[in-house]
Amino acid sequence: MNRTGLLIALGLTLVFVGAFVVCPDLDMRIAAYFYDAGTRHFPMSEVTWATIARRGAMWVAWAFVLPSIIAVVVKLFRPINPLMIRGRTALFLLSTILLSAVFLSNVAFKSHWGRPRPVHVVEFNGKDRFVPWWDWRGTCPKNCSFFSGEGATAFWTYAPAALAPPQWRPLAYVGATVFGLATGGLRMAFGGHFASDVIVSGLVSFLVVWLVYALIYRWPRTKLTDEDVDAWLTRLAWPGYRWRQKKLWGLEVGPSPHIRPGEKAGSQTSLS
Repeated sequence: MNRTGLLIALGLTLVFVGAFVVCPDLDMRIAAYFYDAGTRHFPMSEVTWATIARRGAMWVAWAFVLPSIIAVVVKLFRPINPLMIRGRTALFLLSTILLSAVFLSNVAFKSHWGRPRPVHVVEFNGKDRFVPWWDWRGTCPKNCSFFSGEGATAFWTYAPAALAPPQWRPLAYVGATVFGLATGGLRMAFGGHFASDVIVSGLVSFLVVWLVYALIYRWPRTKLTDEDVDAWLTRLAWPGYRWRQKKLWGLEVGPSPHIRPGEKAGSQTSLS
């Protein structure tokens, strides 16, 4: 997640914008390769192994973040104990997958950007008019095509790749790229997304991962320590923990601990 990676991503963004501005029908031409005009549908959508692979890809991506989810849930329930994994790891993985795969894709864009999916346009036996990726005025009412949520989830694996040991990191980035392209390619083959939907999902996920990595790990004014994250979660969860201890067990654990960066959670407060 260095400046070279950012420059490559920005360069690819310029190439993408230029290609689809010069050839606005490029999406339709690519989608046509996956469409069977004789049967008037996208045949790959009926292939069992492809369906299993598509669903499995989402399980693989979320498996990377599952330990962070468990660690944060346990921490919020029992804040007196330290996090089960490194605080920055949990924060980094959770924040990036929520931003790229959930909020930006499904909440900010797919719910408001009315671009119909390939399977819904007239040229592919649908009822809607094709619109390019930059046009939000399509007739899709919800869960629309731009940009691919599954693609963003698959490309999000750039985040765990960024945490790989330095000697393995380039290979991890290549693996994340291949994984994202393969997952996005399946969505295109199913008629679920255009090529531009998949490309944008990859660019957005990479830029989100790059920015959050810089905020947490690199930039001096914003970078955190594992102890910082642990302490903040302790303060956040303490009121609920204090109420439960009093309500259920009659124990008074005291006010929220004033943990400073670098101190271990629970070091200043003990159960009475």
